[in-house]
Amino acid sequence: MDAPLDYETLARDLTRALRGDRSQTAFARRLGYRSNVVYTWESGRSFPTAARFLEAAMRTGIDVRAALSRFYGAAPEWLNGIELDSAEGVARLLSDLRGRTPIVHLAKASGLSRFAVARMLQATTEPRLPDFLRLFEATSLRLLDFVALLVDPERLPSVARTWRDLEATRQAAYDEPWTLGVLRALELEDYARLPAHRPGWIAHRIGISEAQEGRCLGLLERSRQIRMVDGRWQLSRVLTVDTRRDSGMARALRAWWTRVALERLEHGADGIFAYNLAGVSARDYDRLSDLHRAHFRQLRAIVSQSEPVERVVLFNSHLLGLDGRCEPS
Repeated sequence: MDAPLDYETLARDLTRALRGDRSQTAFARRLGYRSNVVYTWESGRSFPTAARFLEAAMRTGIDVRAALSRFYGAAPEWLNGIELDSAEGVARLLSDLRGRTPIVHLAKASGLSRFAVARMLQATTEPRLPDFLRLFEATSLRLLDFVALLVDPERLPSVARTWRDLEATRQAAYDEPWTLGVLRALELEDYARLPAHRPGWIAHRIGISEAQEGRCLGLLERSRQIRMVDGRWQLSRVLTVDTRRDSGMARALRAWWTRVALERLEHGADGIFAYNLAGVSARDYDRLSDLHRAHFRQLRAIVSQSEPVERVVLFNSHLLGLDGRCEPS
């Protein structure tokens, strides 16, 4: 597997990217410092707090609130009622991303102590920028997508190649959605126990054709997501892909996976297939939407910690108003 993110180096790169062509001294003055604090940030001798970094981003003209709105897709109500460049704003953001994930799980995923995580979530301790980045990734699994809404990842040497790989992974998901299913199959304990790769094994396991399996493996190899080692395919890295960057493709993918779930339902596949029709207030519909998103984040957090990998599953859920928002076909 490729090396994990180096959050200290990423924090330094982000500070440099915000500074742009300005001198360190001029940038420090713009941020209200008399000393050349930017030098200490970029050298890694110290780091700004997350709140101070977000304030610096705003002072350079970056609309952090708009960036977070795009990150969420549907901005939560609290986002417009809090100062993001404050200890409370940072804690509120991390708490929202956390959902109901236990603190002990976040501590394990971020490499921080559970006491430190608890204090940061309660705003009693302000996280340094590297620790904020760690927690953002641990809570959302989409740190690079958020970073890309602030600065061009190609300007960040520590993650530029990872970003290109992520974009290639995203494109592969658009071109052939089953690449994601094949990736998950390659993580299975049963596959790891095979003496060598067996063509058709993955296809049989997740219910696709052998031709689809071959196409997916080719795409995954070309996008540097897998490589052949000792006769078996192995993952080069695990990247969480947010396919919402292209709204049209994202909608097509949601429809595609919904059709997969429908097909499996019609063929009697095991799983939980449920529905409920209800009348609710507009306010409670918003509450249900927030709960739905929090549930999905919690599910992803559980998945990120799940070992050993024994099954490939599709989580497919819907919440929509049947009140004339679209025309029936």
